[in-house]
Amino acid sequence: MVSFIRIYADAGGESHFEDLEIPFEAADFVPPAPPVLLSPSQPSAAFSFERVHPGWHGDWHSVPQRLLAIYLSGSGEMVASDGEARELVPGTVLFAEDTTGKGHMSRVIGTEDMYVLILMLSD
Repeated sequence: MVSFIRIYADAGGESHFEDLEIPFEAADFVPPAPPVLLSPSQPSAAFSFERVHPGWHGDWHSVPQRLLAIYLSGSGEMVASDGEARELVPGTVLFAEDTTGKGHMSRVIGTEDMYVLILMLSD
């Protein structure tokens, strides 16, 4: 099983985490190589790399648009407005949809820069 973390805002503006599994289906993705298991495609608009220094702390904020964040190195923590906290370590995949409401707090923990690949998603 492969999963990712989703953070979203409910109708009242509170943010919450949810663990979601990634569905896979057999696909001829790179013929003539044998089929592979592939998740459904999702449209994306742009990507960037984020570098955040140790000690950085972001008070309550929402994301500017739906995005997928893939944590590459360093470590961090994110807290939803319902109080639940999640550790963000290399290999964590986060689907952020809390574009409204109170949002979340996030910070870098540890002594090294945190590098994150950010994929901005189309609406």
